[in-house]
Order: sequence, then C-alpha cells, then structure tokens
Amino acid sequence: MRRTLLRAVLMTGAAFVPLPFLGTPVAAHDFRAGDLAIDHPWTRAVGAAAPTAAAYMVIRNTGAAPDRLVAAETPRAARVEMHEMSVTDGIMRMRPIAGGIPLPPGGEVRLAPGGLHLMLIGPQGGFQQGARVPVTLVFERAGRITVELAVDAPGARGTGPHQGH
Repeated sequence: MRRTLLRAVLMTGAAFVPLPFLGTPVAAHDFRAGDLAIDHPWTRAVGAAAPTAAAYMVIRNTGAAPDRLVAAETPRAARVEMHEMSVTDGIMRMRPIAGGIPLPPGGEVRLAPGGLHLMLIGPQGGFQQGARVPVTLVFERAGRITVELAVDAPGARGTGPHQGH
C-alpha cells in the first residue's frame, strides 16, 4: 500500500508531500459508535489447531452515561468469553468475568495481555499474521458494534502499533 502511494506521488510530481506521512498508516484501525470508541483491536497469530486465541483493545466511553460490554461473538471461533488474568500467590490465574465489563462515563477500559481480554474459544482455521478477524461487541446501551481484530505476530505483547492506544 505504501509503495503504491509513494509511486503515485512520485509519478504525479507531488514532491510537496511531507516525508512523515509516508511512515503512517493511511487508515486508522479505530472504530466508533455513539459515545464509544474502540481503539486498535488486535489478536495474535495462531495455528489452525490452537484451542484458544485472545483479543485486546481499548474501549473509551466518551459519554455521560455508563455502559457495559456484555458479550462478544465472531464467526471465526466457537464462542467468545470475557476473561481476567491476575497473579495470586505468584501464580497466574485466569477467570471468566460474570456480568460483563463496566465502562464508566468519561473512562476507558484496556483489554491487554496479562489482564482483561476476550478469550476466543476454538478459533477456526487459524489466524494468519496480517489478516483481520471480525468480532461483534455487544454493549448494554450502545448495542452491537462490529470491529476487526488486526492479527499480529505470535507472541506479540502490544508494543508495536498498539503502543499508546
């Protein structure tokens, strides 16, 4: 995409395009519906036999009323659960979250490795790095919002394009 853009710029003689533009994505990977903004949803690449995958993102509630993430679904997994990881007595534990994830007015919730996340149980066909995986988030007030998970490298920790999101 960037090479095509660069070639088009050079062929049209538009040399006035600032160089920093060439290093930034043409389209942001953020989603918005009403008062909610979902910033850079992503997952890691997994093989076709993987039993699970996880989804991460930042959800911002820019409104004055609270909301709650109550469910998620995707055609690319048997089911999706909301989970939280924590360390207790030096042991990493993961547990499902009952009742959903609250989104306070004017606040944000980070779904990130080692903490809150969406667990995709039985991912189908594997997730290839560079692909997109559709996920529909279901909110108590905002309703259904479909986003695309960007598939990062296996073992990614969210330090690449997601840093600061």
